[in-house]
Amino acid sequence: MDSSAPGGNLTKPLMIALGALLVGKMMSGGGAQASTPAASAPDGGLLGGVGGLLDKLKNAGHGDKVNSWVGNTAGDQKPIAPGELGAALGPQTVSNAAQQANMSEQQLLSMLAQNLPQIIGKLTANGTIPSLQQVAAALTQK
Repeated sequence: MDSSAPGGNLTKPLMIALGALLVGKMMSGGGAQASTPAASAPDGGLLGGVGGLLDKLKNAGHGDKVNSWVGNTAGDQKPIAPGELGAALGPQTVSNAAQQANMSEQQLLSMLAQNLPQIIGKLTANGTIPSLQQVAAALTQK
């Protein structure tokens, strides 16, 4: 198991979905499955990077959960339900990420809900939001 990658031993489809959400089409195997420009945030992925993801979750009323994840690698992050995550991200974002990861929307939301708190904790271990380059590097570590 590779404990240096965010979340440890994540499956390839989940890593592709995270890449789509946070970084952009570079995670989809060379960009062959590029999303439409209207579906992508200008500063990274479908959500505008880690900051965009956290903002979306906070704006949906999950600030207490998000705050328990950032900079917290101790494992006592507050959980988020798949339905809450889906509602916060929006149906188009979930659909696009699921398509890029070649999985159902329910599978995607279930995997993200289970792993996102730990991933965000590791990506923000120093208490700051990482750049797109840092996220891309972390998601592509072997």
